[in-house]
Amino acid sequence: MDARYDLAGRRAIVTGGAGGLGRGIAAALRDAGATVELWDANPRALDAAASGLGVGRRPVDITDPAAVDEAAAAAFAAHGRIDILVNNAGILGEVKPVWETDPRNFEAVLRVNLFGTYLVSRALLGRMRLQEPRPGIGGHALRGHVVNIASIQGKEGMALAAAYSASKAGVIALTKSTAKETARDGIVVTAVTPAAAETAMAKEISAARRADILSRIPMGRFVEVEEVARMVLWLSSDECSFSTGGIFDLSGARATY
Repeated sequence: MDARYDLAGRRAIVTGGAGGLGRGIAAALRDAGATVELWDANPRALDAAASGLGVGRRPVDITDPAAVDEAAAAAFAAHGRIDILVNNAGILGEVKPVWETDPRNFEAVLRVNLFGTYLVSRALLGRMRLQEPRPGIGGHALRGHVVNIASIQGKEGMALAAAYSASKAGVIALTKSTAKETARDGIVVTAVTPAAAETAMAKEISAARRADILSRIPMGRFVEVEEVARMVLWLSSDECSFSTGGIFDLSGARATY
């Protein structure tokens, strides 16, 4: 059976929209009927991604509080409401033991992956909780869905990736906290924890590092972008109405919990 979701009339924002995973998620949301706006700090890549997908775009540095708040206000002014937020933006950082890492690089990874996710969530959730609800399953009010892209490394940690692992563990905790804060507002907040996917980020690592990561995945392969996108579709739909705070595995059996 081919599961399909009707997101017609929904407005969605995907951060890190110029990257491979962001584009894949945006395409899935668009194909399900949503109006999609990509956010990214790279204007040239953003223009190319948005033009290729036929969706909206907004250059945003998600580590800048003022820029994020301005972008959120502009998005709500343009669309009237935001029904779906996918916090996907992220960077990998150095592949080194912690004692050899550059503190500036460690901080940069935390600023994009965790602080950026916090800033966007802060700006969007405060506005989403005030918008008119839709009736969900059983007539329960729904005002929106937030899906955070974490990582299996946030669950397990991984050698030579302290900053990335710590940042994604923070995203998992942020997901659980914000889900509790918005549970009575009709906003569902979830996260997914993918294993490595075949994106530009995966191409940044060495062949030896790639082999090491692959050896940890019992299925013996990386996750497909489409597989992540399909999970995000369900988590963005009204079918997902009581799983707030949930962390959904996409690790090919690598997850230990």
